[in-house]
Amino acid sequence: MGLPLMMETSSNDNKVELSRVAVSDTHGEDSPYFAGWKAYDENPYDETHNPSGVIQMGLAENQVSFDLLESYLEKKNQEGSMWGSKGASGFRENALFQDYHGLKTFRQAMASFMEKIRGGKARFDPDRIVLTAGATAANELLTFILANPNDALLVPTPYYPGFDRDLRWRTGVRIVPIHCDSSNHFQITPEALETAYETARDANIRVRGVLITNPSNPLGATVQRKVLEDLLDFCVRKNIHLVSDEIYSGSVFHASEFTSVAEIVENIDDVSVKERVHIVYSLSKDLGLPGFRVGTIYSYNDNVVRTARRMSSFTLVSSQTQHMLASMLSDEEFTEKYIRLNRERLRRRYETIVEGLKKEGIECLKGNAGLFCWMNLGFLLNTKTKEGELELWDVILKELKLNISPGSSCHCSEFGWFRVCFANMSEKTLEIALKRIHEFMDRRRRF
Repeated sequence: MGLPLMMETSSNDNKVELSRVAVSDTHGEDSPYFAGWKAYDENPYDETHNPSGVIQMGLAENQVSFDLLESYLEKKNQEGSMWGSKGASGFRENALFQDYHGLKTFRQAMASFMEKIRGGKARFDPDRIVLTAGATAANELLTFILANPNDALLVPTPYYPGFDRDLRWRTGVRIVPIHCDSSNHFQITPEALETAYETARDANIRVRGVLITNPSNPLGATVQRKVLEDLLDFCVRKNIHLVSDEIYSGSVFHASEFTSVAEIVENIDDVSVKERVHIVYSLSKDLGLPGFRVGTIYSYNDNVVRTARRMSSFTLVSSQTQHMLASMLSDEEFTEKYIRLNRERLRRRYETIVEGLKKEGIECLKGNAGLFCWMNLGFLLNTKTKEGELELWDVILKELKLNISPGSSCHCSEFGWFRVCFANMSEKTLEIALKRIHEFMDRRRRF
């Protein structure tokens, strides 16, 4: 039997509609940040098969210590401990059971690891750790909890381009930028905070919190303790939240140069101050395990912990992953060795790229953390505009075949800055990237 006649014909006038979220342009995928990834995917560099391809320097991925992880996990797999303490016999338990609170052994191991990378200067209660499928999910989940659609979070610029997706797209929450500039190395000032808050208020937008990354992405620099104290004071005065995304906290080259907001909260007895502070962490950057999708929310607010745990059922971490990583993070000898070697390797990589760029007359913001440097090519712009910056970015992408992220995609208020990642490739590939830059600068000097 055929369909009724009225269903056999269709027209554009009767096109089935989708939700506002589905058709929204706030995902941000039209940004040069994502366009560069697409260019890489279409023509990826390979030392043997495609040596003239695009080198991916727009991906903040940590591969410098992957050999340590591989050897450890391969050894544990051979010992049969991939399924937890029961060995292979634990398969049934892992396959059939999933506690959305997260396995206690893993939450304890995660708390211990978070303390260790902060040099023991802060303590974390495993019962306040909420597991999520990566930091992306953690930031979005927190945004859902702290703000309503059309409310705003204040975010210092330049900021990670993915925040336009993570914080805004599905939540309907707005981002109001806290404009920072190079005059003080892009540190947040009380004046910039107040200006951003007043800008939102003048537009009748309710501000629900401030969100920072510490260490900063894309700056590759830690936030000073005094700035953190000023931020918390500001949030108390305005009666709003403070979210500190600390996913690069274990990637600070020297541990003494990092201050977590947790250290400041530990010295505060006033619950009304503490309960407005929330920390995001993941194993994607410090451990270089983005494919494992392990993130956490740590909150000093009981209601936030409770709600986040309920909402985490939409973004769970598999039991097998938890068992495997609980074993690894609980291994004191391994974690101490990994943290030490990873810091040393990242510092050497950073020095390699910064010194290589300096030889070509290119300066970078002084950094001390992360998987990238913040490079200043302002002197190469034909015009000090967004268009001038994107024109140069297009040349770098299409002629040099290097995918780097333009500052305008990070909402930087000064044009000519670029984020350049250095930890997601071999040393040899980095040398080739620097060689391409040398040849480009040599041509510019000759003409």
